[in-house]
Amino acid sequence: MYTTWKALGASGGDLTFLQNVFVKFYQAFLEGDRWLQYLKGVETTLLVTAMSLVLGIVLGVLVAMIRTAHDQQRPGHKNPILFILNLICKIYVTVIRGTPMMVQLLIMGLVIFANSRNFTMVGSLTLGINSGAYVAEIIRGGLMSVDKGQMEAGRSLGLNYIQTMRFIIIPQAIKAILPALGNEFIVLLKDTSLITVIGGKELLYAARGIMNRTYEQMFPLLGTAAIYLVLVMIFTWLLGILERRLRQGDRR
Repeated sequence: MYTTWKALGASGGDLTFLQNVFVKFYQAFLEGDRWLQYLKGVETTLLVTAMSLVLGIVLGVLVAMIRTAHDQQRPGHKNPILFILNLICKIYVTVIRGTPMMVQLLIMGLVIFANSRNFTMVGSLTLGINSGAYVAEIIRGGLMSVDKGQMEAGRSLGLNYIQTMRFIIIPQAIKAILPALGNEFIVLLKDTSLITVIGGKELLYAARGIMNRTYEQMFPLLGTAAIYLVLVMIFTWLLGILERRLRQGDRR
C-alpha cells in the first residue's frame, strides 16, 4: 500500500490528504527502520543530560558552598583565601549566566576543543558548566534562606562548618530548592538539542538527517518535539514523586 501510494505521488498522481499524511509518516519513521535513528538520538540525549547533570550539580554545590561560606563570615574575620575563591566563583557565575548557551557551545566546540571529534563529550562539558552556574545560585539561595540560628546551633553542638552544612543546613535547604532544581534539570534536558550545532549526534541531529533524506520537515520535527515532551513529562513525574516523599518525611 505504501509503495503504491508513494509511486502514485512520485508520478504526479493526486493523493488524498490522509494518503499523503501516511506516506510522509512512513518515510519519517518506518521506512528503512528510521525509528532506530530517533532511538539512538534519545540514547545520546539522555547520556548528555546525565553527564551534564552530574557536572552541574558538582560545580553548583562547590560554588554555592564557597559563596555561602564567604557571605556568612563574621565581621572582622575575613579569610583572604575565601575572598579570592569567592571572587573567582562570582566571575564564573556572571560570565556563564550573562552569555548565551549557543555562543558557549560554539566557543567550546570550534575554539577551545577545535581538534576534538568527541562532540558528545564537548557538549556535555559545556552544558554542565552552564548548568553549574544556575544550580549554584539556586543552592546558594536555598542555603541563605535557612535561619542563621541553625548554623549557630550546629556549631554550639561541636560540629564544624562542613558537618553543620551536611547534617543541618543542606537537608532543610533541599526541600526549598527542589522545585527550582527540577525546572533547571528540565531546561538542561531540552538544551541538549543545541549540541547539534557542533555536531553532537543527539535527537535533533537524527531528525535533521532524516529531513535531508526525505525532504520533509513536518513529521521529523513533530516527532522530535513529541519525544522531548514525553521525556520532560517522565522527568516531571519522577520529581513529583520525590517531592511527595520529602513532604511525607516532614509529616513524620
